[in-house]
Amino acid sequence: MRIKPSTAIRQDYTGFADLCHSIDEPVVLTRNGEADLVVMSYEAYQRAEARVKLQARLLAADRQIEGGQALLDAASVFDRVRTRVDDSQR
Repeated sequence: MRIKPSTAIRQDYTGFADLCHSIDEPVVLTRNGEADLVVMSYEAYQRAEARVKLQARLLAADRQIEGGQALLDAASVFDRVRTRVDDSQR
């Protein structure tokens, strides 16, 4: 993770934005030498959010399995995914 002073964003927004996009990870902004904010590109944020949502779904699935709920077969799951993808492209 990169660390930059808060002046970096104020003095050169375009350069700072380019850095955030090129490293594809959060940048810590400091204020008076202390960590203050974390900034990342919107695309990196979306991927991070997708990972968090996936982890939550996997945890829920693990709990369902532990609770004795029946599992779906792979063909059924992929059929449902294909249907959702097809519906979203219309």
